[in-house]
Amino acid sequence: MCTHRRECILGDIADGNVQLNQFGEIVKEEWLRTEQIRPEITMDEFMVMPNHMHGIIMINPVGATRRVAQKYRATHRVARTGTGRPCGPVAGSIGAIMGQFKSIVTKRINSLGKTPLTPIWQRNYYEHVIRDEDDLNRIRQYIIDNPSKWDGDEENPQNWKK
Repeated sequence: MCTHRRECILGDIADGNVQLNQFGEIVKEEWLRTEQIRPEITMDEFMVMPNHMHGIIMINPVGATRRVAQKYRATHRVARTGTGRPCGPVAGSIGAIMGQFKSIVTKRINSLGKTPLTPIWQRNYYEHVIRDEDDLNRIRQYIIDNPSKWDGDEENPQNWKK
């Protein structure tokens, strides 16, 4: 997930290590809290960077049938024409979890500066379904190494073409 306009509002990188500021600490706290309030998920490796974050979420539907497991894959409902039903993420889906996470982080950060309508996050986020142990380990290592590679990271504003 990237911050709005990819602004570095969550902290800095010094000597290859992340130094979170107050906003970054809020992101970290809420990311960890997500697992506490949702027994169906386990949080794995994550990293809050100055203007984005990476995280692995494992969905653990206990005793899931194929129908239940598919519920977690569908991230958006599509309302039928004329039904008047709202569209939005399916409860418990990655889309719903990310939406709720972004919302609470935004509310907490905005409450500090008394700026209720200031966007914190860029719209949407990138997701990838991890299909095997090799993929999981590769992504974990990418997340762990991200701060040490900040100087060459495409998300680093110093690397943007002017």
